[in-house]
Amino acid sequence: MAEPAHDPDRRPAPTVWPGSAYPLGATYDGAGTNFSLFSEVADAVDLCLIDRDGSEVRVPLTEVDGHVWHAYLPTVVPGQRYGYRVHGPFEPETGHRCDPSKLLLDPYGKAFDGSFDGDRSLTTFGADSLGHTMTTVVINPFFDWASDRAPKRPYHETVIYEAHVKGMTATHPGVPEELRGTYAGLAHPAVIDHLTALGVTAIELMPVHQFLHDQILIDQGLRNYWGYNTFGFLAPHGEYSSAAKASGAVAEFKAMVRSFHAAGIEVILDVVYNHTAEGNHHGPTICFRGIDNAAYYRLDDDDPELYRDYTGTGNSLNARHPHTLQLIMDSLRYWVTEMHVDGFRFDLASTLARELHDVDRLSAFFDLVQQDPVVSQVKLIAEPWDVGEGGYQVGNFPGLWTEWNGKYRDTVRDYWRGQPATLGEFASRLTGSSDLYESTGRRPSASINFVTAHDGFTLTDLVSYDEKHNQANGEDNKDGESHNRSWNCGVEGPTDDPAILELRARQRRNILGTLMLSQGTPMLAHGDEIGRTQLGNNNVYCQDSPLSWMDWSMVESNADLLEFTRRAIALRTAHPVFRRRRFFEGKPTRSGEQARDIAWLTPAGVEMTPEDWGSGFGKSLAAFLNGDAIAEPNGRGERVVDDSFLLCFNAHDQSLEFTVPADGTDAHWMAVLDTASPTGLSDAVVGGGASLKVEARSLTVLRRVS
Repeated sequence: MAEPAHDPDRRPAPTVWPGSAYPLGATYDGAGTNFSLFSEVADAVDLCLIDRDGSEVRVPLTEVDGHVWHAYLPTVVPGQRYGYRVHGPFEPETGHRCDPSKLLLDPYGKAFDGSFDGDRSLTTFGADSLGHTMTTVVINPFFDWASDRAPKRPYHETVIYEAHVKGMTATHPGVPEELRGTYAGLAHPAVIDHLTALGVTAIELMPVHQFLHDQILIDQGLRNYWGYNTFGFLAPHGEYSSAAKASGAVAEFKAMVRSFHAAGIEVILDVVYNHTAEGNHHGPTICFRGIDNAAYYRLDDDDPELYRDYTGTGNSLNARHPHTLQLIMDSLRYWVTEMHVDGFRFDLASTLARELHDVDRLSAFFDLVQQDPVVSQVKLIAEPWDVGEGGYQVGNFPGLWTEWNGKYRDTVRDYWRGQPATLGEFASRLTGSSDLYESTGRRPSASINFVTAHDGFTLTDLVSYDEKHNQANGEDNKDGESHNRSWNCGVEGPTDDPAILELRARQRRNILGTLMLSQGTPMLAHGDEIGRTQLGNNNVYCQDSPLSWMDWSMVESNADLLEFTRRAIALRTAHPVFRRRRFFEGKPTRSGEQARDIAWLTPAGVEMTPEDWGSGFGKSLAAFLNGDAIAEPNGRGERVVDDSFLLCFNAHDQSLEFTVPADGTDAHWMAVLDTASPTGLSDAVVGGGASLKVEARSLTVLRRVS
């Protein structure tokens, strides 16, 4: 049954049994391996077993059930390299691009070996790509998870830390050099200790699915650092593994997750199901394009030779097709059940929700996620936009989902840089964005609050640059967002001016303090806690270099900022009034005015009026949070009682006197966080009805003490 290619005497043809159509991919059961591949368009499929010297043995797959081609090879064990050759129509004008000269990767591959060398065979019909492309590798699925348990931390207790596997550890002095830039390095105690001391509860990893480095970047001496160019939806990226064997990445990733769980930290993956690394119609044929182009991709209705591109990458995955949907759902379940991850952040999630053209909350993808007993139970975070028409969908995802709240990011940036007429919007974002999420039955935690992320300025750059400086990317500074809502505090970039440096430091603390004291689920971008800079580059997707890596020497040079961040997170963690499960009512929840859960005050201590909210020049306000008026019970059904706080926000360029509430008792107010102080410490104490000076462009948090 097996047809050897190249040298027929190299090894005997393998034994081939019919096997099973399910599960898809290569599945080793302890004795042999089942191979299964979907292709509706194929006329024939060859399984290609690749030896270490590059020779190939072709095994025709003669069993086909429901367009799934399959066989069981009892002699194939983990470590075997393989691929497929798919015979069928090459008719680009009708959307079909089969080319048996291409060695194709398994869409369900769990490990890959080798590299792409940019050879013309990857893009030229009839040219054999063997030796110029990667190969898929059979893995050993068995792993000792020991006593691993998912932390299962509720959203309202979650603090997310967005990180890059390599960027976090490439220069860490406490991580052994051979482990830097790897899963093992990320799980090293030196890194985990930093995260636990910081107070984060979940690490959100930028793409770790196997991805491809764009040839255009390689030709310029650059690399696809971020990894948003994936093709292996079930495989951990091999370059992040310290293991000698390609299949070792799987076990190393699992060990990393186990270590994070032992520290009480959840692992969330940034996943890219909206497009693949094959790009547009000029891109390489490495997998989906050659297996079943029309099934896996959204094609142009008027010209099927072209792709619909809602992602800005050249193609969009066809989430309307049942087998493509199956691939996405099988991938998600695999990462939960086999790799033990705790949730997903979906890149450009609006693309997955497009039925015909428009984004549809009732799309098949949302239906499948809602009904899936595994996927529906983990954290699901949407980046609720894409680059297509109508793609901006903040607030419009179904009830099961949380969302990156782009409006929170924009509003907090605008408020602290002194933009006019921001008070009302700022108050809404500070209290969980009920205008976006309450109508869908969601709670404040549906808002993933962030001010900086991988895409855009770091926190330090946000307060140091008015303009992007992306010249290093080789695109004449045309790439990246041009409207950043940033403010350089008076000088563009580096400066020795002590007044500007102090203002920038205070602005960083203002943003971090606001983030941690807002209702919702906060997300911190890696390195912001120690002042990481990209020197004004707001799009380091191609910069695999010290420009994008963490500089761990800043732990010492910016020790005050690190201490402030820890203090702000600890304040949030200690007090449920900052992480309520339900939205504020803004009115008495029991008899008496003291039962109001929130009140908005002017610096003079009087309640805000519609005129105050609409004032274009207003830049200051106070929020009274009543810890005795939390309506929702805790997990045991018990009433939650907390301290009461007064948050005094002053984005004005002059200091202001804030009058604190008086309740006729001997209670006084103690400062617990002050962004005018480098570490947030303050010894200020003020009595009820008295006033407190809040420095220009600063935030002071007062706790009521009886």
